[in-house]
Amino acid sequence: MATYHPQALMTDHAPGPWSVPQAITYAERDVLLYAVGIGSTDLRYVYEGHPQFAVFPTFAIRWGGAGLVLDAAALPPSPGPMTIDAERCIELLAPLPLAGTVAVRSRLLALHPRGKGGAFVEFESEVQDADGVACVRIFTGVFRRGVEQLGDIEPFDGRGHSRSTRLEVPARAPDVEVQTTIAPHQAHLYRLSGDYNPLHIDPAAARSGGFDAPILHGLCTYGHCGQMLLGALCAGDPARFAALKVRFSSPVFPGDTLTLLGWHDGPGRLLFEARVGGKTVVSNAYFEYR
Repeated sequence: MATYHPQALMTDHAPGPWSVPQAITYAERDVLLYAVGIGSTDLRYVYEGHPQFAVFPTFAIRWGGAGLVLDAAALPPSPGPMTIDAERCIELLAPLPLAGTVAVRSRLLALHPRGKGGAFVEFESEVQDADGVACVRIFTGVFRRGVEQLGDIEPFDGRGHSRSTRLEVPARAPDVEVQTTIAPHQAHLYRLSGDYNPLHIDPAAARSGGFDAPILHGLCTYGHCGQMLLGALCAGDPARFAALKVRFSSPVFPGDTLTLLGWHDGPGRLLFEARVGGKTVVSNAYFEYR
């Protein structure tokens, strides 16, 4: 059985130290490919010749945890099929450059047991542009379901203050409802942005992870929610995007129809959930906009 030792990584319940910043370089093509990968058809994000061409606001979400190196004896790594995105939040502080090099630093926020033989790991990351301006803050929650096999993590005492909170949607008709169908090849496109976890393309890897077929990347679902909400509430304007937080409650599969239901929660804030049929796949979620 694998053993976690969070006390070796965190002093009391304070966050761990910031990592050495990691330089990440991306090109215009990466920006375009990401937008297509999350199902966007808005020319502002998929056509470099558009007069308002911009980086889609959730582009940096895949950099959560970048630069962070943790002692494998204290936090044994889990293989791709046993690691699932649990929660994600991005706060957009300033626009990302259309291309170039940014610096990302990360730190461990919390590490707690979840269920029998599982663990919930949370990171915070900050993205700075070439001038040192903080553009994006990212919070990443990952559910680890084992190290060598599902459920083989020994019980352990958690550390850190989790940002995971329960959000209840109102018991009334939604104020916003939007829907999209995930393309059958969407996971094939999205993985080209850098997430090559075989869980999303290889049927054998999916079965080893406990799924009947390859599932859509959680971050692809996240991007779909982002572009649906930005389009419905902000006419697609990237300058109005402030924050997007979700919990992945159940997997989405390529070909599914994703329905997003939202309830206004004060000025510039929407609580929402997403469903496939009668199943909630995104919960404890909010979108903040300017």
